[in-house]
Amino acid sequence: MPVAAGAVTLLLWASAFVGIRHLGSDVPPGALSLGRLLIAAAALGALLLTRPAGSRRWPARRHVPLLLLCGASWFGIYNLALNASEQRIDAGTAALVVQVGPILVALLATVFLGERLHRWLVVGMGVGFAGVVVIAQGSAGHESGDLTGVLLAVVAAATYAVGVLSQKPVLASAGPLETTFLACVIGAVVCLPWAGELVDVAGTASVGTVLGVVYLGLLPTAVAFTTWAYALSHTNASTLALTTFLVPFLAAALAWPLLDEVPPLLAFVGGTLCIAGVLLTRRKPRAEVAGPVPDAAGDVRA
Repeated sequence: MPVAAGAVTLLLWASAFVGIRHLGSDVPPGALSLGRLLIAAAALGALLLTRPAGSRRWPARRHVPLLLLCGASWFGIYNLALNASEQRIDAGTAALVVQVGPILVALLATVFLGERLHRWLVVGMGVGFAGVVVIAQGSAGHESGDLTGVLLAVVAAATYAVGVLSQKPVLASAGPLETTFLACVIGAVVCLPWAGELVDVAGTASVGTVLGVVYLGLLPTAVAFTTWAYALSHTNASTLALTTFLVPFLAAALAWPLLDEVPPLLAFVGGTLCIAGVLLTRRKPRAEVAGPVPDAAGDVRA
């Protein structure tokens, strides 16, 4: 079941990059973020109401600050940054840049979890960020992108890293459905300044645009984040994180027939460097390989 849940997540997240890019010309980033999160929160809230009160698992009080951080960063700021990014760069390129997120998780783990900044971590970060530079260079000279769009995607990757780093401990006491619902509500609160913009869009948008926002709210958000949380609560997070490398390639494969756009060649080169960088950060120094040493970040990476 965790493997199946992870597969559903990857496919729906890949489709989200395409959906965001498609709606970018009709729905501003703030309105799209708020609309998507409100729909997801409503769907998950309705589902929770159908369950007996005694079966619901809410976060422990000590995990509330982490839940707030997860919801504000991964569900709020991440969506705003990614939506704004995809108004400037194509879906595949945005998905490739976001893959630097696990490297940022590794870096944050050295700061907040006390994990040692070993040689492979430094090398991997260097290779990964070199990949971002290559992507930026390729996107800047491509008709479907620019440097600002790449930088916004880097912001999305950073908030993704903060979000997943704070989500894993919450899942120790709360259920995946409850965690995702609360994170959606928190993210929607962060996006409330764009409520007026959403009202304007709702009054003028076509049926197709409305259905697109509903799709993003129900499937890539409500369903995919819940299946991700379920998989994360049953699987080693660092291992699960490796599967997200498939997302940019799935996104590019979907964008080609649906949007008639393909990332520039340098974006794929840079994306490969990003993935190589993440793999290098997972290597352990010989001293650690010789004896089993708990990996502090291994329990929280995604």
